[in-house]
Amino acid sequence: MAMTDTELAAHLAGVAGQILLQVRASGMFEGKSLGKAGDQTANQFLVHALRQQRPDDGLLSEESKDTEERLGKSRVWIVDPVDGTREYGEERADWAVHVALAVDGKPEIGAVALPGLDLVLRSDRPAQLPPAGSPLRMVVSRTRPAAEAVSVAEAIGAELVPMGSAGAKAMAVIRGEADIYLHSGGQYEWDSCAPVAVAQAHGLHCSRIDGSPLVYNQADTYMPDLLICRKEHARMVLEKVEAAAQAG
Repeated sequence: MAMTDTELAAHLAGVAGQILLQVRASGMFEGKSLGKAGDQTANQFLVHALRQQRPDDGLLSEESKDTEERLGKSRVWIVDPVDGTREYGEERADWAVHVALAVDGKPEIGAVALPGLDLVLRSDRPAQLPPAGSPLRMVVSRTRPAAEAVSVAEAIGAELVPMGSAGAKAMAVIRGEADIYLHSGGQYEWDSCAPVAVAQAHGLHCSRIDGSPLVYNQADTYMPDLLICRKEHARMVLEKVEAAAQAG
């Protein structure tokens, strides 16, 4: 029986994650060369599988040359074979595989594999969110926390939780390890499409940091900022972002 779109996304993310673990366990690569080998191997699998299974859909992958063909498509798969290449190369657990389907620019379906934790979170199987932290916890880049995130965290009394990939950060909110993911350092569509699809399915607020919607399958794939948080915290965070911008 043919897989549904979400079953396909989850299956591909999970298999790509296992491939990446095997590449890492081979002992053939380390550091940056490990990240490059993982990216290329997982991307080859994902691209071939999607073209085989969904030949009429568009495709955007971080590791493949982009073309204008996808812009005329209603359905576009957006993938990141290794989100958090540095963390993958350092043999950490905070990296992810993203497989998403955007329909008319909206992140409708997604799966985020966290292979280091043996987990695949998916948009068709939302779980109940754990209780919010007290104080609130804001997940930020472990190497370069965005200035806006730090100032907003100070304004609302939130603790900073350093973490690797964007997918790992977004899933940390779902998994109860954090309450807010605020990013303003610049990303691309493949960094957030699958995490946003999964987060929205779990009832989380997802938007740009000015509150406007996240729109995918654009000619320019750059996406400057992102907010994923519990709905009850969204207004407070957005107001603090605006206040910080005005003060700056």
